[in-house]
Amino acid sequence: MISRPPLQYPSKPKRGDRVAIVSPSSGLPGLFPVPYELGLQRLGEEFGLVPVEYPTTRQMNADPKDRAADLNAAFADPSITAIISTIGGEDQIRVLPYLDRALIAAHPKPFFGYSDNTCLLVFLWNAGVVGYHGSSVMLHLGRPLALHPATRASFEAALFGSGEYTLVEPTDSGDVDLLWSDRETFRRERPSEPAEPWTWHATDRVVEGIAWGGNLEVLSWLAMADREIGPPENYAGCVLLIETSESMPSDDEVYWILQSFGERGLLRQFVAVLVGRAKAWTRWRPLDHDAKLAFRRSQRDAIRRAFERYGQDPLIVFDVDFGHTEPQFIIPTGGLVRVDGIARAITVTY
Repeated sequence: MISRPPLQYPSKPKRGDRVAIVSPSSGLPGLFPVPYELGLQRLGEEFGLVPVEYPTTRQMNADPKDRAADLNAAFADPSITAIISTIGGEDQIRVLPYLDRALIAAHPKPFFGYSDNTCLLVFLWNAGVVGYHGSSVMLHLGRPLALHPATRASFEAALFGSGEYTLVEPTDSGDVDLLWSDRETFRRERPSEPAEPWTWHATDRVVEGIAWGGNLEVLSWLAMADREIGPPENYAGCVLLIETSESMPSDDEVYWILQSFGERGLLRQFVAVLVGRAKAWTRWRPLDHDAKLAFRRSQRDAIRRAFERYGQDPLIVFDVDFGHTEPQFIIPTGGLVRVDGIARAITVTY
């Protein structure tokens, strides 16, 4: 049985501080140095931080023990005040057994990552440390031309600030990827389109709770491996975060994952659910505008069906901008989230 100590917000960095740059999942900086080095440059020039690269940061297929050693070292180093992942991946679950839980709990630091970094965020939750779902050096900090303004504002507030931060619905959204191997990519704006508004369910209430969750596929892997997913009562009164990746799981796959969580007794624990805007375009599946809308609608319907069967009618907000589309808001896992269905407002505490 997994139990956790009370959650604590780690101290935040200040400008001029050293921050660790790590690749707990994929070593893509070694294959695509341009967006990576652009992200490092912006951390220095725009945020006033000193990036510190760890040994496996640019290594593809690095041994999980070595990736864990980088993380353990970053948490242990008193000169490091925050840790930022370069990108996601697909096998961070293999890193978890080699992390020093006691060391990390004793030296909490803000960790920023999403996608496969859900593994580490859930690990931190169980260690009693608030983590930050969102941001990557390559994709967000290394974005062509400039950071998206809404992404930048949320990242800066989460990185340096504390207190409440209200998410503001964006007017635009993007999920079309540009080729990192093409230098022309970094001379043009990433494509975007008008953003669909957030969709609200059960809006007759205001709820507040501790955030838990992340990428839905990664959460399912953790459950199958019986790692870091505690008994259902650990999540009573929490706000669930779920978002899907560039693998673009079908509505059936989304429902089946949630069905399994429901059979485990998880879904009835949550008082609110924030669902990330689903990524609906990849190079191997480039959906047009109408097909994107249909894809996201089918995912919403699948999630509704799962909670109708297994939940306790939580307040649900669909298409919130966190996860694999942009702009990307940072959500504090283990942090306080207030979802106001009456005022249609989401406020997180950084």
